[in-house]
Amino acid sequence: MNTVTRAHLAEMIYMQVGLSRNESADLLETVLERISFALQQGESVKISGFGTFSVRQKGRRIGRNPKTGEEVPILPRRVLVFRPSHVLKARANGQMPSDMDRLDEDDPDEDFAFGGDPGDDHGLKPARSVKRARG
Repeated sequence: MNTVTRAHLAEMIYMQVGLSRNESADLLETVLERISFALQQGESVKISGFGTFSVRQKGRRIGRNPKTGEEVPILPRRVLVFRPSHVLKARANGQMPSDMDRLDEDDPDEDFAFGGDPGDDHGLKPARSVKRARG
C-alpha cells in the first residue's frame, strides 16, 4: 500500500498543470497552509467531491485507566474530523458516480472554490461560495 506525500502531490501538479517544480511545491504549500489556518480558526473546509474537514469541541469527561481501573479526568479539547463526500466513498468502493452525483449531498447547487487574482498567491484566496448552474 503506497502513501501519497507532499512530494507526490507536488510532482503531480508539476506534471499536470505545467508549473515548475518549485512553483508546484509552493502552490501545494499555500493550499495546505490556507486549509490549516481555516481549521485553526474553527472554520470548516469543504472540498466538493472530496469531503469536509471540521473542528469539533469535545467536553471534559471522566476516563478510566485500563490497567488500574482508576478514574482519570480527560480535559476538553478540539479534534479534527473528516467527513468524506459520497463521491469519495463511491470511488473508494470502486464505483464511478455519475456527473450529477458529483455534487455534494448538503446543497446540490453549491460548490466551493478558491478565487482571486492570478498574480496573488497563485490565485488562492479564502474559500467562498460559488453557485453552479444546473443543466
